Amino acid sequence: MGNHMAGLQVQIRPWSEDHLHLELLYRLNVPEMLEHLGGPESDEQVEKRHKRYVEVQSLGSGCMYSIWLADHPVPIGNAGFWDSGWQGSTIYEIGWGVLPSFQQRGIASAATAAVIEQAKQQKKHRFMHAFPSVDNPGSNAICRKLGFAFMGECDFEYPKGSFMHCNDWRLDLESGV
Repeated sequence: MGNHMAGLQVQIRPWSEDHLHLELLYRLNVPEMLEHLGGPESDEQVEKRHKRYVEVQSLGSGCMYSIWLADHPVPIGNAGFWDSGWQGSTIYEIGWGVLPSFQQRGIASAATAAVIEQAKQQKKHRFMHAFPSVDNPGSNAICRKLGFAFMGECDFEYPKGSFMHCNDWRLDLESGV
């Protein structure tokens, strides 16, 4: 599954138990990547996250992917979608992250667009939401670029027990709006 953007060949690959995936989670677990998401996790939390990412597809509740560049030997980010409850409905929630040295090159947009196509093929939920922090201009720009509709600001629980002020972006997986 690939997408060409900004002259780069961006690919997404389903998450696996492969050690490269666990190493990627550790590389993403740094303050500059998680400033809008409650900060870095403990090693135990990272390993639990890896296990959840591996299991989500077999549970039928979404899919996580690693993000690769065609000419790069290791993954440089992750993106995925999962079942979530929002305002009384079951939706897909989507999220992504690209290592700082690969940001602002269109990679997250290309990978997220590919993930959205995978979610559409599931034909499970009509709506997909993204909840980037109001203070995260990069992720909010990706939502705008990919056609999500801005639904308003909200407080969203993440990580568990902590609330962050977010923008609620919604994509209609049936009509694309």
